[in-house]
Amino acid sequence: MKLPALAASLMFAFAAQAQAQIAAPWAAPSKPFVWENATVYFLLTDRFNNGDPSNDLAYGRKADAAKLRGYMGGDLAGITAKIKEGYFNELGVSAIWITPPVEQIHGSTDEGTGRSYGFHGYWARDFTAVDANLGTEEDVRTLVDTAHAHGIRVLLDVVMNHTGPVTDKDPVWPSDWVRTGPTCNFKDARGTIDCTLVKNLPDIRTDSNKAVALPPMLVEKWKKEGRYEREVKELDDFFKRTGYPRAPRYYLMKWHADWVRKYGFDGFRADTVKHTEPGVWKDLKKVASAAYEDWKRANPSKKLGDTPFYMTAEVYGYAIGHGHAYDLGGMKVDYPKQGFDSLINFAMKTDAVNSYEQLFSAYSKALHGPMKDSSVLNYLSSHDDGAPYDPMRERPYETATKLLLAPGAAQIYYGDETARLLKVEGAEGDATLRSFMNWDELASNAQRGLNRVRDVREHWLKLGRFRQAHPAVGAGVHQMIQHYPYTFKRTWETKDANDRVVVALDLPADKPTAVPVAGVFMDGQTVRDWYTGTTAVVKGGKVQFPVTAKLALIGLN
Repeated sequence: MKLPALAASLMFAFAAQAQAQIAAPWAAPSKPFVWENATVYFLLTDRFNNGDPSNDLAYGRKADAAKLRGYMGGDLAGITAKIKEGYFNELGVSAIWITPPVEQIHGSTDEGTGRSYGFHGYWARDFTAVDANLGTEEDVRTLVDTAHAHGIRVLLDVVMNHTGPVTDKDPVWPSDWVRTGPTCNFKDARGTIDCTLVKNLPDIRTDSNKAVALPPMLVEKWKKEGRYEREVKELDDFFKRTGYPRAPRYYLMKWHADWVRKYGFDGFRADTVKHTEPGVWKDLKKVASAAYEDWKRANPSKKLGDTPFYMTAEVYGYAIGHGHAYDLGGMKVDYPKQGFDSLINFAMKTDAVNSYEQLFSAYSKALHGPMKDSSVLNYLSSHDDGAPYDPMRERPYETATKLLLAPGAAQIYYGDETARLLKVEGAEGDATLRSFMNWDELASNAQRGLNRVRDVREHWLKLGRFRQAHPAVGAGVHQMIQHYPYTFKRTWETKDANDRVVVALDLPADKPTAVPVAGVFMDGQTVRDWYTGTTAVVKGGKVQFPVTAKLALIGLN
C-alpha cells in the first residue's frame, strides 16, 4: 500500500510545484525579447473589462444599439486592473494590442445590421483625444506605464484610411480631406485604394499633397476645450521640422505619433493597410520611430530595452505564402519594405487544418527562406474575420497548441484562452465575434463541450509561458525529430544569444515516455518540462519526466 501512496504523494507535490510556478509573480525571461517570438494579446477595450462604471456612456450615447453593436463598459482602467492582477503575465503575454482609444463619432449609424456605435475604435472623430467612454489621458498613461512595469509592451491600433461615418451628430470632413465615393470594388489597385471602404465611411485623401486647413469641426472643438493654440503651434513646429506638406496624411502621422511621444506605445498595428498608398506607411514609421526615441530618452526608467519602434500590418487577405509580393490587382506591393516588421497572417485559420508537421515545417521554411528578415503575426480568431478556426470552441487545446507553437509571432484574441464563444444568437455580422470577455464563465469554471474553461486556460497558460521563456519557439528554425510520438526541435541563434527547445506532442497519457533530445541537449544536462513543471536529466540522448502528460515542452530553464 505504501508505493501507490508514495506515488500519489509525489504526483501531488509535482503538480503543486507546477501550479506554484504558474501562479508566481512575473519574472523577466532569461532570454532576450524578440518580436518574431512575441505573444500579442489583442482585445477590444470596450469588451474586455469594466474598471470604471461611471464612464460607460459618454457624449449622449444611449443603450439602444442592435445586439453587440453598442458600448458595453470596458475601458482602459479595466485593462490596467487585469495587468496588475497578473492576468497577462500568467499567460506569457509579451505585448498587448489595444483598439484605437481615440474619440469616436458621438452618434450612431443604422444601416442593415441595426443601430451601431463606434465602440470598436475604428470610427474616429478626433484623432488627438481619448474617448470618454474609455477613460482619460491619465488612464492611457497609467495603462502603458503599468504594462511596462510588468515587462509587457503595448501596441496602438492606428487608422490612416478613414474617419468615422457621418451621422446627425458627426459632420463629414471637408472635401479636401476626404472622399465620399466611389465605394471600393476591389477589382484592382485603384478600386482598392482610391475609394471608400464601405458606404458612408469617408476615405482620407492620403493620395493628396495639397495643403489643407484644419477641419472646422476640430477648430471649434479644440477652442471649446482650450487647446486650440497649443495644437496649432505643435502642428506648425511639426511641419517646419519635417518639411512635409500640410496634406491630410501628414496631419494624421503627427497625431498618431503624438500618442507614442506622450505615452510610450511600443508599436503600431496598422489598420486597412492595402486601402492606402503603400508609401504612406514608410513615412509613418519614420515619424513614429522618432517619437519613440524621444519618449525613451525622456523616460529611461520606463522603457523596455532598446528595441526599435515596431509596426505590424493588416493587409486583409495576406497569407504567409505571399512573402514579399502581395498583388493588389495589377500592382504588386512589398509591404515589409514599406516600414512593416511583420504582417498579420490571414492564412493560418485555414492552414491549421493540416497536421502539426505540415503546418510547422511550411511556416519555418517560409520565414527562414523567402521572408527572411521579416515575420508574420499568426491568429486563429479575430474581431473581423467571420470564419475563425473554431468558433464554437470545440477544439480549444488543439487551437492553443497550433497557434502558440507555430513559427512566427502569435496573436491571442481575447477569450481564445477561455473558450469565449464566437457565435452569439441574435448578433449579426462581425458583432458575433465581439461579445464581452467571459469572466463569469472563468470564475464559475463553466463547461464548454467536453472541457472546463479553467482547464482550457491552464493549457494556454503553460504554452504561453514556455513560448515567452524561449525565443526559439517562434523565431527558431524548425526540424522534426520523429513522427511518433511527434517530436520536433527549434533552434535560434544570433550573434548575441541562442536558444533551443524540444517539443513532443500526443504522448501516451497512461505511462511515462522517453523523449529523444540528442543533438539538442547533452547527456547529463538537467532540462525542464514547462508543461508539468518538472525536471529530469538527459541520459542516452533521451529524457523522461516523472509526471505524465500528453505533451512535453523542453528547455534548459
